[in-house]
Amino acid sequence: MSKFLKGGNSVRIRNIIKKLIKNESTIDENSVDDVLLNAIMNGEDINREKALTIPAVSSAVGLICDSFAMIPIKLYKKTTEDGKKQTSELEDERTNIINNDTKDTLDGFQFKKALCEDYLLGKGGYAYIKRSGNKFTGVNYVQDNKIVIEKNTDAIFKNYAILVDGKNYRPYEFIKLLRNTKDGASGIGYTKEISKCLETAYKRILYDLDLMRTGGNKKGFLRSQKHLDKKGMEELRIAWNNYFNGNSSCVILNDGMEFQEASNTSVENQLNEKNKTFSDEVKEIFHIGKTNEEFIKNAVMPIANAFCTALNRDFLLEKEKKSFYFAPDYTELIKCSIKDRYEAYKIAIETGFKTRNEVRYLEGDDALDGLDLVNISLGSVLLNPKTKQIYTPNTNKMVKMAETNEENEQDNNSNIDEDVKGGEQNEE
Repeated sequence: MSKFLKGGNSVRIRNIIKKLIKNESTIDENSVDDVLLNAIMNGEDINREKALTIPAVSSAVGLICDSFAMIPIKLYKKTTEDGKKQTSELEDERTNIINNDTKDTLDGFQFKKALCEDYLLGKGGYAYIKRSGNKFTGVNYVQDNKIVIEKNTDAIFKNYAILVDGKNYRPYEFIKLLRNTKDGASGIGYTKEISKCLETAYKRILYDLDLMRTGGNKKGFLRSQKHLDKKGMEELRIAWNNYFNGNSSCVILNDGMEFQEASNTSVENQLNEKNKTFSDEVKEIFHIGKTNEEFIKNAVMPIANAFCTALNRDFLLEKEKKSFYFAPDYTELIKCSIKDRYEAYKIAIETGFKTRNEVRYLEGDDALDGLDLVNISLGSVLLNPKTKQIYTPNTNKMVKMAETNEENEQDNNSNIDEDVKGGEQNEE
């Protein structure tokens, strides 16, 4: 009898468990249609692709990368002749490699733009340097997600190796454009630095997308006073999806079933205001000022200088590093309107800062004879601090400072003598 009761109880318990499993509603992450709910449930991190779907971020990154790619990188040499320091621009194959033909599938513009995007959103911009002996023959851009850094454990004498597809390379074989780095091997992009901020903005976009997909219909819950079988649940699910996808104008609810609307939160009610605030925050994060000068100074110039510093370290021979250096040319980037530009040229010519032929060169015009002279005002007084000579163009006279002091003393003495003679005559 006890065995029968025991067996009957086990059967009864199994039946109860089956009913519970049948009535239990489980949520499968892969079957959730709401893209916002799916993203929240999966706990997805913000990567570059998702960050670039945010309009404010995509616009800021595109503007900075395009502006940086426009800057020509030039090679200069410092020399000293007759005690005078001079700087001259060099025509070198390396500048052609960086600005025009990288000897890779990317041209110079695409190469610099790709490096800049990895600098901002990835762990850094990397480019493999191709050499033939002591000659640099090209650069090959490498995506940052293909780069693996293998560092040592010494906190003082840091060293590392770069692995690409399992092959080991030394640091000097790569140009490295790194942001916010602490080890010189890899940097920290904005996707990690402000990941929570970007994640919030990304989910707002998903919410907007979900509203568009549902036609702006209210979200809520269905409450049923009686249990629906599997067929009834499937029919209700199909009708509900058709309604929210815009394929149906209404949903007919059976007796005992009602729709309860979910109340909007304060975040939903202030969505547009938050999107505008986020756009302003992105401009501050990427240092995009209100004027072109602020944008170039704060957003573009630091990247250009960092790139040239990386070139000076790894794209020059050791014997060249004392006198050669790479530098950005901002001429094309800072060109303003014709009126403002010509007024600046006028000031430069009148003050003798530039000659007329130098100005014509900046505008892409040919040099003309007789326009290489420096303008000097006749009212100017020029001092040579080394020879202590003073030249006055108005009188075409050059004297030394010592001679000038002696002449002043002689003039003072002569003035005193004249005053004494005048006093004696008055007494007589």
